[in-house]
Amino acid sequence: MNRNELVAAVAEKTGLTKGQSEEALKAVLETVATAVKAGDKVSLPGWLNISVAERPERVARNPATGASITVPAKKVVKVKPGSNLAA
Repeated sequence: MNRNELVAAVAEKTGLTKGQSEEALKAVLETVATAVKAGDKVSLPGWLNISVAERPERVARNPATGASITVPAKKVVKVKPGSNLAA
């Protein structure tokens, strides 16, 4: 399902227009993105948990040359599905 299909499905289920559904989806996604960027955890019980984790600096090897390189520390987004999404 792509974004347009999701908007159409939300519009059908809620009785909103596609434009209103698009605005609602956009607001939800922007709110989630803002929270995650701020380092907050977003939890939708039964659906998913989104959090930010810190990956430490590590040493890796360049496969082409075999040289050791240092991969800097960085923050990554972790998404864990809830029980309603379990396959």
